[in-house]
Amino acid sequence: MTWLPDNLDTVAQLAWAHVQLAGLPLLIGLVLALPLGWIAHRWSAIRPFLVVGAGLLYTIPSLALFVLMPLLLGTRILDPINVVVAMTVYTLALLVRTVADGFDSVPEHVKAAATAMGYGRVARALRVELPLAVPVIAAGLRVASVSNVSIVSVASLIGVAQLGNLLTDGYARAFPEVLVVGIVATLVLALLFDLAIVVASRLMTPWTRVGAAS
Repeated sequence: MTWLPDNLDTVAQLAWAHVQLAGLPLLIGLVLALPLGWIAHRWSAIRPFLVVGAGLLYTIPSLALFVLMPLLLGTRILDPINVVVAMTVYTLALLVRTVADGFDSVPEHVKAAATAMGYGRVARALRVELPLAVPVIAAGLRVASVSNVSIVSVASLIGVAQLGNLLTDGYARAFPEVLVVGIVATLVLALLFDLAIVVASRLMTPWTRVGAAS
């Protein structure tokens, strides 16, 4: 078991690349999903089209989407932007419904009180409804983050470097230690993403801790 100590720098570099390829699409996907989810919540007539349409994107096989991206974007096959865009698509597919459900979870009397206090539709959505929807959105974001960390590993099959390289390399060379390091590192990274979202959610919703304490 000497491979890991001798290759810590390599594992660290691959892990950092994995963080970027999984984390950046998570942020971009969330930014895109927030207005789409609010629209789906606000106008029930178009909700099925947005929610179902977004959900169908998740059925596209990841390897096929990674290979298709250079044709759509005009990029090189090994360009990491292909993975970022593809993972943003998957993140969006998971989060549109979650964001809509988050806005649905805000009680009607709270919305009515905000309106009575003079909040317009957009201001109420941003300053009242969105903060109250954070726990639901965070739950969906946790699922999306773990999914991203897992799917990004597939990108090693098209030559984009990240922790998935350890899996393909270990398998190709029948090297169990490299395989184990790749699996454990990916698992730890997924847990760290999940923990970061939980902490951020708690920081943004201090009233939930007060309620639990009382």
